[in-house]
Amino acid sequence: MSTIHPVIMCGGSGTRLWPRSRKTMPKPFLPLVGETTLFEETLARCDDAALFAAPIVVTGTAHLAHVEAQVGGREALVVVEPEAKNTAPAIALAAALLPPEAIILVCPSDHHIADVPSFRAAARAAAALAEEDYMVAFGITPTHPETGFGYIKSGDPLGHGHAVDRFVEKPDLERAQGFLAEGGYSWNGGIFAFRAGAFLAELAQHRPAMAAAVREAVDKGRRDGARFHPAAEPFARIEGDSVDYAVMEATSRAAMVPVAMGWSDIGGWSALRDARSGDHHGNRVRGNAELVDCRNVLVETDGPRVSAIGLHDVAIVVDGDEVLVTTMDGAQLVGKLSGAARQ
Repeated sequence: MSTIHPVIMCGGSGTRLWPRSRKTMPKPFLPLVGETTLFEETLARCDDAALFAAPIVVTGTAHLAHVEAQVGGREALVVVEPEAKNTAPAIALAAALLPPEAIILVCPSDHHIADVPSFRAAARAAAALAEEDYMVAFGITPTHPETGFGYIKSGDPLGHGHAVDRFVEKPDLERAQGFLAEGGYSWNGGIFAFRAGAFLAELAQHRPAMAAAVREAVDKGRRDGARFHPAAEPFARIEGDSVDYAVMEATSRAAMVPVAMGWSDIGGWSALRDARSGDHHGNRVRGNAELVDCRNVLVETDGPRVSAIGLHDVAIVVDGDEVLVTTMDGAQLVGKLSGAARQ
């Protein structure tokens, strides 16, 4: 099997984890679950030289300093996007910098994966299908009827995976419960494997203007040590789109590899609580806090002591001069707070 080229995506502002995550220091660059940051975790998952080549990290100028500081001594090429255009152009930039036969594995940098061996096994299975020019998604085994993710309905067996029967938009709770009861549905975690040339061919078929502009941006771009700067003018012409819409839902060669690997997108305070280990009451505490008669409470404080009594399913976050108190049900609205918008 060919060596896999990780393409690590570093973008976004992480407003759903405000006030801990801010535009100047969004969640990929924070040690939210363990002692290392989510970006460092992503790099470490791809450190096996027998399986992975040196990564390509796609980011913007706002995050460049964080990326380069946390890459450390690793070999990596950092592609600096002139502006954010969503995931399809970002992946295409990396694909255009690699030989057509190269197998790429698209890895978001802000996810937590507890079971690294299962991740690597799925990467091998996905790469084998990608070598046959399938566009391969990781299908995350669902643990509950989540309404915040898109789903993948698996079809006929295909190697160590399946053909994709269809992609399903984020469902309401009743539909999500039905998916789990029926079986054959997985979460779409945004992790994909492609052969670089096959991906660019699919993009040229379904988004020809985007594919042409990315190619021009790479051809006219410049290498600066471990950085690559695509040309800004052709890249600015791109109408941004996600890889899901631009390629995965358009191709006739969509495949999926099912995997249970302790995955979380750390999409909010509830997800972060569940990704951490807690006490026998389900409480998770970082910092100086005392909890009495509390259940499933998350406390994160960078200084002031937090005392709480009789709370269930609540998050209390103290970061500098900002304090957030929310129920876990309400935590999905954190990004709409004026403080999160200003950051």
